Amino acid sequence: MWALPGGFLDIDEDLETCAKRELQEETGIEGIYLEQLYTFGDPQRDPSERVISITYFALSQSDHLMPKASSDATQTAWFPISQLPELAFDHATIIQLAWKRLLSKLGYSTIAFKMLPKYFTLSQLQSVYEILLNENLDKRNFRKGILARNIIKETGEYSRNGSHRPAKIYQVINPSQIEIIK
Repeated sequence: MWALPGGFLDIDEDLETCAKRELQEETGIEGIYLEQLYTFGDPQRDPSERVISITYFALSQSDHLMPKASSDATQTAWFPISQLPELAFDHATIIQLAWKRLLSKLGYSTIAFKMLPKYFTLSQLQSVYEILLNENLDKRNFRKGILARNIIKETGEYSRNGSHRPAKIYQVINPSQIEIIK
């Protein structure tokens, strides 16, 4: 069955180091954003033995990730969240919780930017939101809302793709520079 990458904590290892190591060992992916998600400890979650899992989720630009099976994994693959295969243990529950957490953070954090390059267009940002929300967003309202949050700024550069008008390039404002609005 398909399963999320994971493994056992070494005796002298901290949790995040273990998560990074296991991700790298089983998929070849490294150097990406990780966030601790939840601790799963139902005694029945693994029929062979008692397993407590401290889970993390990882975010990156998908076009920069080329997972490859290694260690104890025989295959790796990407699946749309709406078309997951049957998963081992309680891994479907873990994925749903990670997705729910990610969706809840869209409105108050800059987490969506972890899936974009340092410099991006508003169309690229809107695409991330549409994929995560699984819905099409009105371009004008999206742009107005994002710009009103005061979390991105223009770089003065433009992206020239195709024959249409060049798109402005943006970047995330340094968190220490974000204006607080009451």
